[in-house]
Amino acid sequence: MAKIDIYTKAYCPYCTHALGLLKSKSVEYNEIKIDGDMTKRSAMIERSNGGYTVPQIFINDAHVGGCDQLVALEMNSQLDALLNAE
Repeated sequence: MAKIDIYTKAYCPYCTHALGLLKSKSVEYNEIKIDGDMTKRSAMIERSNGGYTVPQIFINDAHVGGCDQLVALEMNSQLDALLNAE
């Protein structure tokens, strides 16, 4: 299974949607909550090459983007292949 990291904040509808999609796929993921934690937020921005909105999603250390990009992968039947990659 793929290694999935997702940076989130509380009360973020996009985070909730992305997490729901990942849950529907029955995959394990590492949720990194950045609420009030500038160290984690800075790490997220650096890791995503400037992405400062949440969620920021990484599959096998490759930056996928945010919720819209995750949903687009699902709509284009590409998400399952990424999730099943080693």
